[in-house]
Amino acid sequence: MSGVPVDMLDYYDEEVVRRIIEKYGYGEREALGQFLESQTYGMLANPAMEMWQFGPEGIFNIWESEKVTGSPKNSAYLRME
Repeated sequence: MSGVPVDMLDYYDEEVVRRIIEKYGYGEREALGQFLESQTYGMLANPAMEMWQFGPEGIFNIWESEKVTGSPKNSAYLRME
């Protein structure tokens, strides 16, 4: 099984990191580290999860839910309601 295309991950890295910087005021390196080390990023990089369907705003929301609650699964995008 092949992975998520690198250019797609690069796009999400750029878009989500930009949102992190804008909202939280982190420097670019810190924002990128926060994203790359998150469970959300691991889920995005897993092709079986098809997380790209949520778009950058959705992935940011999932990341933010993880940051605030400790689990990306608390995001409205992932909860089964």
